[in-house]
Amino acid sequence: MNLPTELAATEGAHVAVAVGIGALCLIPLIFFVAALVSILGSPLTGGMRLVWVVFAFCAPFLGPLLWFLVGRRSAEAGGPAASAG
Repeated sequence: MNLPTELAATEGAHVAVAVGIGALCLIPLIFFVAALVSILGSPLTGGMRLVWVVFAFCAPFLGPLLWFLVGRRSAEAGGPAASAG
């Protein structure tokens, strides 16, 4: 057995796990920030923007997901939540 080689392999595995965990934490954060930028740049009225932002903060994954699936489309289509001008 070569102890330094085993230690190097173990350290490499630890680095890979740390990078993977970092990516798993960073992806939802980027998703959340992208949703906030999209919400604040949408044609919604101030009140509806506030509702979406609060919802995104209260449900950090579900809020942005629903914004991209439902809210953004209805805002762009000029739905009842969109401003008149």
